[in-house]
Amino acid sequence: MPSRILLIEDDEAFRRMLEEALAGLGHEVVPAGSAEDGLDLARAQAGGSAFDLILTDVRLPGMTGVAAIPLLREAAPGTEIIVMTAYTDHETALDAIRQGASDFFTKPFRLSEMQIVVGRALEKRGLKREIGALREALRQGRPARTAVGESPAMRAVLAFVERVAPLDTSVLILGESGTGKEVVADLLHEASPRAGGPFVKVNCASIPENLLESELFGHEKGAFTGAFVAKAGKFELAKGGSLLLDEIGDMPLHLQPKLLRAVEQKQSERVGGSKPLHFDVRIIAATNVDLGRRVADRTFREDLYYRLNVAAIHLPPLRERKEDIPLLAAHFVRQFNERTGADIPPPGQAALERLMAHNWPGNVRQFANVVERAAIFSRSGIITAADVELSLAEGAQMPSARADGSPLSLRATLNEVEKSLILAALRQAGGVQTRAAKALGITPTNLWNKIQKHALDLSEVLPA
Repeated sequence: MPSRILLIEDDEAFRRMLEEALAGLGHEVVPAGSAEDGLDLARAQAGGSAFDLILTDVRLPGMTGVAAIPLLREAAPGTEIIVMTAYTDHETALDAIRQGASDFFTKPFRLSEMQIVVGRALEKRGLKREIGALREALRQGRPARTAVGESPAMRAVLAFVERVAPLDTSVLILGESGTGKEVVADLLHEASPRAGGPFVKVNCASIPENLLESELFGHEKGAFTGAFVAKAGKFELAKGGSLLLDEIGDMPLHLQPKLLRAVEQKQSERVGGSKPLHFDVRIIAATNVDLGRRVADRTFREDLYYRLNVAAIHLPPLRERKEDIPLLAAHFVRQFNERTGADIPPPGQAALERLMAHNWPGNVRQFANVVERAAIFSRSGIITAADVELSLAEGAQMPSARADGSPLSLRATLNEVEKSLILAALRQAGGVQTRAAKALGITPTNLWNKIQKHALDLSEVLPA
């Protein structure tokens, strides 16, 4: 979802140039020629369509940009404000900061400078929103975790979660690997009346078949070799809360009747026991396989399938909701910054185009990994298309050793990284060196010199 920016600038030619530059970065720009017009727009578009950022000149006809700052903050609370001021007018810039502006840059400026300042302000805005949402969630006992997405498909998912979460019915979450099934399960539990109880998770595919029954239902002392003490199962441990049966499609066929009874009657016996135990739990199941086909193949019980499939949530793959990619990219960059203390802005237009062009077979899990690697590969503090290309490359990693296992020197390591970046940019550009140089942020001559320096074989990157 693009950020909405209110641009207040009376110089029409300069305003159009900024509009084009900001739109090229993927933002939605609303122009105004005076502070008064900007205030009217901010007041009229408050609420659901509020601006994420206000970018204003200082010298304007009528009210100045600095004088407008308190009024803009009142009209659009929480919105970041950046002022543009003359190169020599530092006192005015400081006054703007005192009035509540979050940042400033001086004219004339480079567009790359503007991109960094704008990206930093938008990231600050995003962090404020997350912190506010978290505080409100904690205050009201609502879910603190959320799924990221504004596409129609994700809005439908979240609307269904909101509708079914208060109910105590079983829920089946369907979707390819990496689509966020566990996140949705967390939302269901946190938004339910059982949120104060435990949320126990079991991955049915990761537990050996001979141990799965004991893990789920527990066992009595002496039930089998090594059972020196009695042990409660996951159904017992989830008492008063929810139980996630992840990868339910891999449940062994011989355990399915016992699971059916536990789901249907909320009772079962421990392994080696005879006394029925009653379970007060809500069942949430998740799978990336076609359970209907498993039923047809007689590898999954039909009655268990229908019992679990009371309410089904289908999570779309990322390739079917690519309009969420800019929002997801900003989200994962923000998480990376929080973990590492970095200050990397959301990816620009070229990097987003490369992210949008990929089909993401690993879905959001793969996407998050690629964005984090691109942030690591970034040398300029801005994620470029070349950084994305390198992070997408199979096995892309920072080389640390030679083929014989001996460590590389710092110079050799940097050379290997440089070679990888150049090859990735050339592959993305289809072998066109001028385009690759632009993506790398260097001149074509500099790129040619580096190709010669590393003796790169360009046949590797030319289209077949």
